[in-house]
Amino acid sequence: MKLSQVKSVLKELETIGFQLPNGELVPSHFHVTEVGKITKHFIDCGGTVRNEEVVNFQLWNANDYDHRLHPEKLLNIIELSEKVLNIEDLEIEVEYQADTIGKFGLGFDGHNFLLTNKQTDCLAKDQCGIPVEKQKVIITELQTQSTNSCAPGSGCC
Repeated sequence: MKLSQVKSVLKELETIGFQLPNGELVPSHFHVTEVGKITKHFIDCGGTVRNEEVVNFQLWNANDYDHRLHPEKLLNIIELSEKVLNIEDLEIEVEYQADTIGKFGLGFDGHNFLLTNKQTDCLAKDQCGIPVEKQKVIITELQTQSTNSCAPGSGCC
């Protein structure tokens, strides 16, 4: 989810909720302790230099049970961050404390923001000798498709 999409959603919400991948909600007394731009400049295992940028939200909850972050307040924090940090319309990454700091992607289901799982990946599979995953096919479906796609007199046989 891009920053512009988050801002658009916040303008329509009365309350903010974040849902973890396991379905649990982040406690409603959470704080957004950081909004920032993270730049990752690296070289992959194939020798290609890469540069990635994301907007980072850090969620944190304390024993401040009376605290509720309202959509307009988060929108103000985002707009200040855009101006002061020169943040562009980038993808959002969310940090949230679990056993260690978890990094999540962000989606929206019409009611809550969804913290989505992120995965590591090799960016240079062709250079590392990692075989391309073969497409799985069901033989019976192939036979059905081939008989349906070749009509008498079509010249396919």
